[in-house]
Amino acid sequence: MEFSSFAAALGGGVLIGLSAILLMIFNGRIAGISGIVSSAFFADKKLTDKGSSEKASGLAWQWFFIAGLVLTGVIYALVYEQLGLPAYEFDMVSEPMLLIGGLLVGLGCSLGRGCTSGHGICGIGRLSLRSIVATCVFIAVAACTAVFIH
Repeated sequence: MEFSSFAAALGGGVLIGLSAILLMIFNGRIAGISGIVSSAFFADKKLTDKGSSEKASGLAWQWFFIAGLVLTGVIYALVYEQLGLPAYEFDMVSEPMLLIGGLLVGLGCSLGRGCTSGHGICGIGRLSLRSIVATCVFIAVAACTAVFIH
C-alpha cells in the first residue's frame, strides 16, 4: 500500500468520525446515512402534523448533508490526479449489477435498521450491542460476497 493511499484513507476516516461527532454535538442526531436520506425524501409522511415552515427548517440540514456527500465525491474525482491520490475505476461492474447491488443494500439497510455508517461508525462508538452485531454481519456478508464474486 502506498503512503498516499494510506494518508487518503486515514484522512477520510478522521473526517467521517469528526463529522459524526459534530452532528451528534450540534444536532443530537446519529450520522446514519440511510436514516438521513430516508427522512429527507420521505419527510412528508413523518412530519404531517407539523407546519410547512417547520418542515422546511427541519429538513435543511439533511439536504446539506446529502449535498456534502455527493459534492465530496465530485471534488475528489476532479482533483485526485493533482493530489496524487489513487483513481477508482467504475467500469468494473455493469449497470444492471450496480442496480441490483443498490437494491440489495437498500433491503439490507431496512432489515438491519440502519447502514454501516450508523451502526459501524456511530453505534460502535456508543458501544451499542445491536450495532456491534449488525456491523459484524455487514462485514461477514461483504467478505462472502467478495469471495463469491472474485
